[in-house]
Amino acid sequence: MTSKLKHVFIFLLFSLFSSSLFSQIYFASSNLPLVVINTNGQTIPDAPKIIATMGIIWNGAGKRNALSDPKNNYNGKIGIEKRGSSSQGFPKKSYGVETKSNDLITTDFSLLGMPEENDWILYAPYTDKTMIRDVLTYTLDASLGHWSPRCRFVELFLNGNYEGVYVLMEKIKRNKNRVDIAKLLTTDISGENLTGGYIIKIDKTTGNSGSGWYSNYSNALGNTYYQYDYPKTDVIVSSQRTYIKEYVRSMETALYQEKFSGTGSYHDFLNDSSFIDFMIINELAKNVDGYRLSSYLYKGKNDLLNCGPIWDFNLTYGNADYHNGWSAYGFQYDANLGTDGWQNPFWWNKLMVDQSFVSKLKKRWSLLRKNELSNQRVTFVIDSLTNVIAEAKDRNYQRWQIMGVKIWPNYYVGYSYASEVDWMKNWISDRLSYLDYHWPYNFTGNDDQLVSHSHSVYPNPFIDRLTIQLAPDYSGSVRAEIYSLSGSLLQNQNVAIQSGQLQLDFSGRNSLSSGMYVLKICQNNRTLLTEKVMRR
Repeated sequence: MTSKLKHVFIFLLFSLFSSSLFSQIYFASSNLPLVVINTNGQTIPDAPKIIATMGIIWNGAGKRNALSDPKNNYNGKIGIEKRGSSSQGFPKKSYGVETKSNDLITTDFSLLGMPEENDWILYAPYTDKTMIRDVLTYTLDASLGHWSPRCRFVELFLNGNYEGVYVLMEKIKRNKNRVDIAKLLTTDISGENLTGGYIIKIDKTTGNSGSGWYSNYSNALGNTYYQYDYPKTDVIVSSQRTYIKEYVRSMETALYQEKFSGTGSYHDFLNDSSFIDFMIINELAKNVDGYRLSSYLYKGKNDLLNCGPIWDFNLTYGNADYHNGWSAYGFQYDANLGTDGWQNPFWWNKLMVDQSFVSKLKKRWSLLRKNELSNQRVTFVIDSLTNVIAEAKDRNYQRWQIMGVKIWPNYYVGYSYASEVDWMKNWISDRLSYLDYHWPYNFTGNDDQLVSHSHSVYPNPFIDRLTIQLAPDYSGSVRAEIYSLSGSLLQNQNVAIQSGQLQLDFSGRNSLSSGMYVLKICQNNRTLLTEKVMRR
């Protein structure tokens, strides 16, 4: 029996065994939102989506949710299909969901406090037995000032069966609340209008036609393949295909020829800050699929090419037994991937030849290590996420009896949830030390001033008003968002900045009850600060 057939056989055994134990799972209520889906006897296919009904029960932060409660967050029609590539071999399936009106028109809805949209994902953590690797990474990346998919842990009931802990999350999509670039019309075929927006994907072609183009320059085994993600293959017109293809090829040529400065250098084509942050997140997680799969590029009108958003981090932080993914040492951008058909694009190695790029990378890493990616903050995020699912995780592992069992491609196999989390924490600690050693930066002069500057939020605790002091050169307006500690968006305000300062009023209709909250200040789709605040 081949290795692949053995994996399939084991999955089937686990699926049958777990299903037989369903009747033994006791469920009364949960601290997590409940998602209830009924397909009316239909089997959910890989594609196309079938029509089903979905209800979401969510009574608010700190309140319990029971199946007998009203479906008060969403109650209506959806389109649903299986999603994923290799993950479709697991018995716990992930799903793509499209919200619809009662007359089956695709319609935007706000789910669990996330901005209105119609495309959603119900991600099924399975091979990641901590169940938090994706959400952890998106949380860390968002704190760097990028849009990353917003996530909510839920418990799923499908056709009356308990399916365990899932993550309801945003899908990568062009939208003012997601990838915030201009909508490209079929009539945008010349001039400024032709220059954006585009989303390009480097990935397997599972789930679509995979229309795109090959790089002119080879990597270890072949040429990187770029796919049109937005506009979609059946929408993008010929002049738009040509424009973005030639733009990326010009970037590649500049990097291949190592034009690091002057006219025609790669700086004319790409935003190196976005590439640096993309590399930092992928190397921190040591993502075995990083760079070569589930990777995106996007371009707005009259803008440079940006790297991101990040996507798919379940095989990270040591959770892979191939390509040295289990080791906290080494770099993934130049990993020896052997005869794997999906290789890293050649231009990551070229960027790391440019000493100016490397210096910016080291400086950015050292700055982030002081706050956003400090050991203390990473540990805090891990503990916060595991605390959210502390109760539901036990039901999940009653439903899916895989704790202590190797599920491809696990390297470490823990015999308890706590041991899985502890192993990951230790791995991350080793990884941070490794990157600190290889990415040092000595701050001098103006760098020291930059490091010493920090925002302030006061008074904290507060009663009715908060004052936020940012850098004095910030101007315009910002969006202030208040979240519960469980991640639900409670309210937002649009506020003007004066000399880097803004004030928030929480009296009247914006009143908050006493307790701890998370304040996020955003401007132009970038997060300026995230801070825990307490209302007296």
